[in-house]
Amino acid sequence: MKQLLTFLLLFITLISVKASKVDTVSTYSQSMRKNIKAVVITPDVATTSEKLPVLYLLHGYSGNQADWISKVKSVADYADQYKMIIVCPDGNFSSWYFDSPVDNSLKYETYVSTELPAWIDAHYKTINTRAGRAITGLSMGGHGALYLAFKHQDIFGAAGSMSGGVDIRPFPLNWDIAKKLGSYAEFPERWDDHSVINLTHLLTPKSLPLIIDCGSEDFFYQVNVKLHNKLLDNNIPHDFISRKGAHNWEYWGNAIGYQVLFFSKFFKAS
Repeated sequence: MKQLLTFLLLFITLISVKASKVDTVSTYSQSMRKNIKAVVITPDVATTSEKLPVLYLLHGYSGNQADWISKVKSVADYADQYKMIIVCPDGNFSSWYFDSPVDNSLKYETYVSTELPAWIDAHYKTINTRAGRAITGLSMGGHGALYLAFKHQDIFGAAGSMSGGVDIRPFPLNWDIAKKLGSYAEFPERWDDHSVINLTHLLTPKSLPLIIDCGSEDFFYQVNVKLHNKLLDNNIPHDFISRKGAHNWEYWGNAIGYQVLFFSKFFKAS
């Protein structure tokens, strides 16, 4: 019995040693002239000289950098399992990851697509090319991930979305979007230009591996189906997943597993 207890204690110790590290760091945005927090999850192998790929994981409306790690504990395990760094930035309460044409103090497109990757690459051992970067997120962050990846394919090599607001135009009074773009009635062209579904012309077949996921009971379900069909019409390969589920953490906690597996395969193939 004593030997068995000793073995179990040793086994538990070995498991605890090989664990991802979760840090909250302060990054700097030159465009917005302020410090912005981000959660950075590094796998155990990050202590070696090996350069690692990075997955940028965006939160939704009203969230912050701590959402994913506090509400989906398995995210930290995925960093170890797939040997990748996972970065969860604070994308502001309602930025929608735009550079706002209304408020010059909100430049979250510039921050997430340029400033943050540069900061991460400078402070961690990363594969600092598009082959080593992917981006995804939920809801507002699902929109943001596709919006940024479509526009910045030199930075991100693959992208995903979970319950993403991929067409914002059907929701002109929701989620503070009008505060960032101006009203839909006055500036419809801005809403057109900032809707993911209108940016598919930036893609060519196989230029950007994509995985899109949305529950059948989600209020964003129809716009995701429309995006899926438009990508099919344009011969843009992508994974599209839909199952019973609503706009909630139960759904996203399940969806992230498929997303991380997809990006792991992308990183290994690159």
